[in-house]
Amino acid sequence: MSAQTVILLVIVGLLAGVLSGLVGLGGGVIIVPALVFLLGFSQHQAQGTSLGILLLPAGIFAVMNYYNKGFIDVKVVLLLFVGFLAGGYFGSKISLSLPEATLKKVFAIALLLIAGKVLFFDK
Repeated sequence: MSAQTVILLVIVGLLAGVLSGLVGLGGGVIIVPALVFLLGFSQHQAQGTSLGILLLPAGIFAVMNYYNKGFIDVKVVLLLFVGFLAGGYFGSKISLSLPEATLKKVFAIALLLIAGKVLFFDK
């Protein structure tokens, strides 16, 4: 791995970390597109790498800050976690069965729908 690639990965991670701590964005919105467009990863590689970060306690300091201010309900987190385990398993099975071009379109449509909801339909 070249020094340029290492520096780029650290910058992408830093940006994703800042946005994750700031507004809850990170893996899917920052890391996946950056890996695809800046580093030439396939969509599957980028998504797998982004999910790999979730398996490590990458956001522990951000979580601690939010928890200390009373913004995390541990029961809600645990229930979401259970759903995430099952959803992640089945979602990855579906993703890995799709061609990369289809997966990119699904990813883009999801981002557009979320952006439209936040921009135009959020109270």
